[in-house]
Amino acid sequence: MKHFVFASILGAFLALPAHAADYKIMAPAAPGGGWDQTARSMQTALQDEKISGNVQVTNVPGAGGTIGLAQFVNQASGDPSQLIVGGYVMVGAILTNASPVTLDQVTPIARLTGEYEVIVVPAASDIMDMAGLVEKLKADPGAVSWGGGSAGGVDHITAGLIAKAIGVDPTKVNYIAFSGGGEALAAILGGQVTVGISGYGEFASQIEAGALRIIGISSDEKVEGIDAPTFKEGGVDVSIQNWRMVAAAPGVTDEQKAAINADIEKMVMSESWKKILADKGWANTYLAGDEFKVQLAKDIESTSAILKDIGLVK
Repeated sequence: MKHFVFASILGAFLALPAHAADYKIMAPAAPGGGWDQTARSMQTALQDEKISGNVQVTNVPGAGGTIGLAQFVNQASGDPSQLIVGGYVMVGAILTNASPVTLDQVTPIARLTGEYEVIVVPAASDIMDMAGLVEKLKADPGAVSWGGGSAGGVDHITAGLIAKAIGVDPTKVNYIAFSGGGEALAAILGGQVTVGISGYGEFASQIEAGALRIIGISSDEKVEGIDAPTFKEGGVDVSIQNWRMVAAAPGVTDEQKAAINADIEKMVMSESWKKILADKGWANTYLAGDEFKVQLAKDIESTSAILKDIGLVK
């Protein structure tokens, strides 16, 4: 019996690559939202594909990810086992919160996914489509409350761009920020806000169950598998895509960075990851290395311009 147990343990050990790294992934948000889902999806794929022996996920919510980012920068420096997920939302939150810690202080690894924004209403809402939402916004923008993620994030930016596109002052948007997808969902389902705005994946099960109605999606064209008109089809000339990334700790060596990059690339190419993307309605927008670093700098610049345009940053 002892020999059998030992052989089983040895077999499991040998099934892992010789260099299989353990990782700790920080989701700088509460459970249930897009970053949490991204971190846990990475955990699943890295372990199922035996790229990593053990992956732990921690949640550090608050201030659009900037609280978690500050903790990560201060505590993970030089540790190649520590990763953090982030994205478009964090770029906006750093600017709106005037965060002393920025993405310049981490080691960018790769952009992983893209997801379009959707606007939903509870099934009992009298808003049936984008035209109905536009009518209410034009009549009294403050009377329409939007429930979404962090202030200055992609949900908030999208609401501001919609207001601007229809001739409503974007600074009048009544936006209510939630630190996690679970809290936002409860407020939308409970009728505490007029509309909900987020990535499709955060609302998918409630849309399928008939508890929420989707009135628009922020893509240029209809998205396969999502039964919703685009904002443009609803008469609102706005399109935007959220994106999510993974970064390593500050101060890792070039060799450590290369090893992390190799693991993430294996994960992205794996069947486990492809299935997760299909199930969640996420697009594969994988971009790594120097190309991602250049794109990240461009995204920070363009986000800053949008936030100034809609009055969220001076």
